[in-house]
Amino acid sequence: MSKKIGFIGAGKMAQAMIEGILKSRMIPKENIIVSAKTEGTIEKVKSNYQILTTNDNREVAKFANILILAVKPDQHAKVIDEIKNDINHECTIITIAAGITLADIEKEFGFSVKAVRTMPNTPSLVGEGMSAICSNERLSEEEVLEVERLFHTFGKTERLDEKLMDAVPAISGSSPAYVYMLIEAMADGGVKQGIPRDKAYRLAAQAVLGAAKMVLETDSHPGELKDNVCTPGGATIEAVAELEKKQFRGSVLAAMESCTEKVKSL
Repeated sequence: MSKKIGFIGAGKMAQAMIEGILKSRMIPKENIIVSAKTEGTIEKVKSNYQILTTNDNREVAKFANILILAVKPDQHAKVIDEIKNDINHECTIITIAAGITLADIEKEFGFSVKAVRTMPNTPSLVGEGMSAICSNERLSEEEVLEVERLFHTFGKTERLDEKLMDAVPAISGSSPAYVYMLIEAMADGGVKQGIPRDKAYRLAAQAVLGAAKMVLETDSHPGELKDNVCTPGGATIEAVAELEKKQFRGSVLAAMESCTEKVKSL
């Protein structure tokens, strides 16, 4: 890809994306620029990735063909107001923040732009991200595919209608936190039975990884896979029954609903 990529913001998600892009060799280092507020962050990014850095957001806007706004939701209006007179009108603008709509982006710019709304997640840090993507009508199919190829360097993508995007944080954006809690609880259970903690974490984490791969690679219903583990009269069905008594699934559903309501309130 010959495009020039700009990042405004250099937090963990931006750095995960940069690392994936560089590892893929899709974009040469000289075609990537990043801005950050603090000199410490700029120096860290420059040292880790040997790419162009600046503390001037307008410089990034002038440079980029694809501009990624890697800032918090409440910073979008301020950043867009700062750069709106500096972008190329054919530049693709990508947001990675929860609650920022395509209409919000166009409203803040004050003119029609190529806008893409995405929701990546933190497993992007290890190349196993999941990003939901939607775009406005100004992008061609090839341009949307170009964005997807970029995001595939640090994980997988799924296109969704924008009306569904507020539900994405609960199912893939925030959900790694739920899974970490599950892994921690499983490990605690192992420690309680005498398994050393480091081994308990590895056993629990690998079980979760393996279960996820079973769902993705077999195309089997999760309920069917669960049933396959539950031997009649065995230990697993006892555990499943106890989880049902404690409203395990209901608790997850309630947590997801709370997450979605918070996203909508942003």
